[in-house]
Amino acid sequence: MNQIIAFQGVAGAYSDLACRHAYPGWTTLGCPSFEAAMSAVREGEAELAMLPCENSLAGRVPDIHRLLPESGLSVIGEHFERVEHCLLARHTATLDTIRRAHSHPMALGQVLKVIKELNLTPVIEADTAGAAQLVAREGTDEDVAVASELAAEVYGLKILRRNVEDALHNTTRFYVMSRERKTPPPAQMAHPVTTFVFRVRNMPAALFKALGGFATNGVNMTKLESYMLDGAFTATQFLCDVDGHPEDPNLFRALEELRYFSRELRVLGTYPASPFRLAHEGL
Repeated sequence: MNQIIAFQGVAGAYSDLACRHAYPGWTTLGCPSFEAAMSAVREGEAELAMLPCENSLAGRVPDIHRLLPESGLSVIGEHFERVEHCLLARHTATLDTIRRAHSHPMALGQVLKVIKELNLTPVIEADTAGAAQLVAREGTDEDVAVASELAAEVYGLKILRRNVEDALHNTTRFYVMSRERKTPPPAQMAHPVTTFVFRVRNMPAALFKALGGFATNGVNMTKLESYMLDGAFTATQFLCDVDGHPEDPNLFRALEELRYFSRELRVLGTYPASPFRLAHEGL
């Protein structure tokens, strides 16, 4: 095992921070795109990839759902990362000198209160860590980046203010991807989660019938999202997360019923529920 974990972005990104928290001691590998991070794992350059799939404020992460089924990788874990935005600036800057806030548009939308309070002009950048890198290299005392504490450390910036996000529950969920499918037997997983994709047959009430088995078998579905395939309104694929292991009798029966009403069913992985999920579900 090479103990390298890939992520999309540059050093100091929240995905980088998630890698370091979930796999302390591992080397993180920044990649220019989600596809590049997946490719790094497929080609053996990295052992794992940390890919964001949804955020508690912004919803699902675009493209991830489309890329996962065809990636050739398996989901072997999940990680929840609390998003704690900081105002990062050059060491000579102060709260009185800053005029412009640089960051990813999603991050800027999550710090509207501090932008209004300090009368800052938002400046859109490709990502949060890239904004920090820009301020460090080309910024003046009027520029501030909205990014992570790690980005301040990586690019030698000063933290003017911590935790400036409008919502304290701002959290991103990640899938951990691997070349090898690692599915321990049910007896070795106290709280398994299974992720799969499916396409229903073209028939009346197909989705209702396909999902009926989860209700009748008492299987808890924690995520169900639909998205179009190849831009066709009639070709819809669904991504699901459910509690349970495919070898559990209840989930086995539910998947068999789903398979009967589906054109395609593909299990992407079964993995232990994260401590964050268990704490919030009271388990």
